[in-house]
Amino acid sequence: MPLHIVDKLLDGVLILEARGRITLGPETEILRQRIKNAAESGHKNIVLDLAGVDYIDSAGLGTLVSGAASVRRSGGELKLANLTARVRDVMQITRLSTVFEVHENLDKARFSFTTSASN
Repeated sequence: MPLHIVDKLLDGVLILEARGRITLGPETEILRQRIKNAAESGHKNIVLDLAGVDYIDSAGLGTLVSGAASVRRSGGELKLANLTARVRDVMQITRLSTVFEVHENLDKARFSFTTSASN
């Protein structure tokens, strides 16, 4: 299943809702470009919703890491939400769950931006 990404803006938080597989090829390029465009457009608070992602390979993980770095360089933050069991397992095995702020749902991810801004 090819990767599809829909963006929504809710209360100043850009949500990138991904559906499909994140694998080497057009899928990683689509994701990389969408994250880069979001950061370049001035979005500082970005959540990548992975509820619809059933598989991610090493190239996909690399794309997530480089995307997060790109957002940070622009003064923003990329958070992950709604990881499927398979994606969560891969993130834990690779220890990338310590690199990303991961939330169990979109509401918690969205509100974490306001919580961290007030601290």
